Amino acid sequence: MARRSSPSAASILAKAYQRNLKAMTRATLAGGKKLAGQVQRTAERMKRPPPGPGDWLPGVALGPAGARRYHLYRPPGVAFGEKLPLMVMLHGCGQTGRDFAASTRMNRLAARERFLVLYPEQDRMANAQGCWNWFERRSGKAGAEVATLMAAIDQVMLLYPVDRERVAIAGLSAGASMAALMATQHPLRFHAVAAHSGVAPGAAKSATAAVGAMRGRHMAPVLATAVGKAMGAAAQFTTLPPLLVLHGDGDAIVSINNAENLASVWATATGARPGTSRTLQRGQRLAASVTEFRRAGRVQLTVCEIAGLGHAWSGGLGSQAFSDPRGPDATKMIWAFAQRAFRDRERALP
Repeated sequence: MARRSSPSAASILAKAYQRNLKAMTRATLAGGKKLAGQVQRTAERMKRPPPGPGDWLPGVALGPAGARRYHLYRPPGVAFGEKLPLMVMLHGCGQTGRDFAASTRMNRLAARERFLVLYPEQDRMANAQGCWNWFERRSGKAGAEVATLMAAIDQVMLLYPVDRERVAIAGLSAGASMAALMATQHPLRFHAVAAHSGVAPGAAKSATAAVGAMRGRHMAPVLATAVGKAMGAAAQFTTLPPLLVLHGDGDAIVSINNAENLASVWATATGARPGTSRTLQRGQRLAASVTEFRRAGRVQLTVCEIAGLGHAWSGGLGSQAFSDPRGPDATKMIWAFAQRAFRDRERALP
């Protein structure tokens, strides 16, 4: 009687390989389904408007940098023929327009004060972290993104009831740096600008230099003055819009030295001189040191340095990233600053 041959080592290994391959395939398919579900849920969440009354209107703008999506918040009950101010809000790295709206709660204020809010959104193909490429001046990407963002603003002005004489722009981190850059390149289009935890224009021309600039390097006082003089010369027949700088002295991502650099650039360009600093604090909120720079009696620059604040929107929603409810309310401060700039400009017009 013939004896059965025992399975060879190669046969045993082959069967084990097949079993492992099947297990890996099942795990990969399950992981793929889970990832697809997460992507779908994220997409559905992004389509949902932030909480509150009003309309969350989607759009796409085309420009030299390609296509950029945006959302426009429109407060409820806009009457026929009514013209509303426009606030442009540029998010920071790692955020979306919807995230920024939720963090800042700008829409809630817009519903009460009656203004439009535009939230452009960076394409992750243009920057994997979702940062605006404010620093890519050598490659030309920064200028292309500025032009594309201006295309989005122009499109909104064409489609919606925007008061062109009351337009402000604000941003956080990379969004703040881009907001300041846009205001310097298009000073007649914006009537107020706010930079929260950003870097001064001219501080970097590449991604490598941007890292050093964020840490407070690459912008010595001499360079800041030179950039300011160049900006002032370029805008000699116009004027830069008033600027509000907000920054936390506990910011470990973008050094507070950048607030000083940005203030130096703007003050030099506008010829504004600083007044006496004052400390403000409401209740248990973090204290802030506020300095106003004036020229001919008008505020051209306000610097607000917030004690203990990290890299976060001051007074923002605590459940959101890059948002700290302990600080003074940056959203209200920015809108109040913009309103004063609108009034000052209206009084100055012939």
